[in-house]
Amino acid sequence: MSEDDSELAGLLRRVADALERLAPPTPGSAGIDSAEAFGWHADGAYLEPVAAVNRVDLSLLKAIDRNRDILMENTRRFASGLPANNALLWGARGMGKSSLVKAVHAQVSSEHPGVLKLVEIHREDIASLPRLLKLLRTAPAYACVLFCDDLSFDGSDTSYKSLKAVLEGGIEGRPANVIFYATSNRRHLMPRDMMENERSTAISPSEAVEEKVSLSDRFGLWLGFHNCSQAEYLDMIQAYCRFHGIEADAAALKAEAIEWSVTRGARNGRVAWQFIQDLAGRLGVRLG
Repeated sequence: MSEDDSELAGLLRRVADALERLAPPTPGSAGIDSAEAFGWHADGAYLEPVAAVNRVDLSLLKAIDRNRDILMENTRRFASGLPANNALLWGARGMGKSSLVKAVHAQVSSEHPGVLKLVEIHREDIASLPRLLKLLRTAPAYACVLFCDDLSFDGSDTSYKSLKAVLEGGIEGRPANVIFYATSNRRHLMPRDMMENERSTAISPSEAVEEKVSLSDRFGLWLGFHNCSQAEYLDMIQAYCRFHGIEADAAALKAEAIEWSVTRGARNGRVAWQFIQDLAGRLGVRLG
């Protein structure tokens, strides 16, 4: 190596060392005992504690009583170390699917302090599930609910295979201290037109979609959410008013709430909450 090459190599090493000192350190995975809820970061393979989970009180979730009771009982069994099922919450938008998962976690956590953990994984990070399971497997004393909101796959997406292995298959299988809850607008986690297209163009139509449809079969619980009636929608409005101490004339409240839903073309929990935010703002009431 020439003298010039040696000088260049030395310069490059010094530049690399300087950049390494300037770069922020890679976050380490927080201990599972450090919080009740975490977000999974696939790029760095670490868990980030969530100081305050964004959720609503369980008492405010209306028109989903049966689903609430089923998911609550399943989660209680899981937190107690008993057999429990993975759950798919599917159906109408805005009817409290993700809110129910977070509210149930809060309730069961209060009954089993320090035992139940909620770990959110984003849809685009599903392929990293094996790494997350490897991490959670090292903490068998904790019951971990993996939560993926708005889960779905398109026709070219193959990351669903990682989820299938997690839910049921694989050499190691799903750790006993892990359960998977997902929400989706689709019962079979893929667009209907994609399923029909594959069925119509395949040599063996029944087998063409079997692999993808079988993904939803691996959820032991299918909880369907449907649009609510006007009476149920108004019940949500009244519950929010009572909970937040909002006082309004009953007749005027009903008329305004109905008008609000008509202008948005929907009646559901999300629309009810949006109306309450508007009403509280107009009345000068702070929502805690």
